[in-house]
Amino acid sequence: MKKQHAFALSALAAVLIAGCASSPSTADLDKLTADIVKASFSDKGIVKVAVIAPEEINIACSAAEVAGKPLNADVAEALQAAQLKTIKWPTDGNYMGDWKAGEKLAQSGRGLTWTDAADTPNGGNCYNCHQMDPKEISFGTIGPSLTGYAKTRGVIADPTSPASKAIIEYTWGKIWNAKAYSACSVMPRAGHKGIMTEAQVKDLMALLLDPKSPVNQ
Repeated sequence: MKKQHAFALSALAAVLIAGCASSPSTADLDKLTADIVKASFSDKGIVKVAVIAPEEINIACSAAEVAGKPLNADVAEALQAAQLKTIKWPTDGNYMGDWKAGEKLAQSGRGLTWTDAADTPNGGNCYNCHQMDPKEISFGTIGPSLTGYAKTRGVIADPTSPASKAIIEYTWGKIWNAKAYSACSVMPRAGHKGIMTEAQVKDLMALLLDPKSPVNQ
């Protein structure tokens, strides 16, 4: 590990020295970042270095943020279209699972650490960004409140209408891969990244859409 850190520091020093003569290019900085990541991280347990590999969509969103400008609309649309193709819809056509299981998932933030066993169920960590149960007094506000999710969208009143069908499909897609609908979304791509299984996504769907769920009380 010491050798890896020494390599990373020497690479940084080289760029800084070169920078005294001229400013490092974006390509130089990108290469430096890749070298430091390669030198500083390694696979450990179930956590693989591949999870931090750069993706086109993340690179584009980061560049826009650094520039202090919104992502170009045409670029965003193209990136979202590509992400939309990654969504895997329910294999049996059924979108709903058990809302009680979904509530446990939504309130759990565990999983995906190197000390976890490969078969450790991951939590959804939904509570960290959203309010779900109207009775909750502590919740995250990074994302919108989800209280009354199905009730306020008319899904409970008429679950078979075209509008309700669209909401149901959107909800599944948003949980599976949020970047399909908002390129620079910070919401975890639960299905796409393998954080949630199909069965778990169904349970989260039930939490949001089942009329008996506390979300809709």
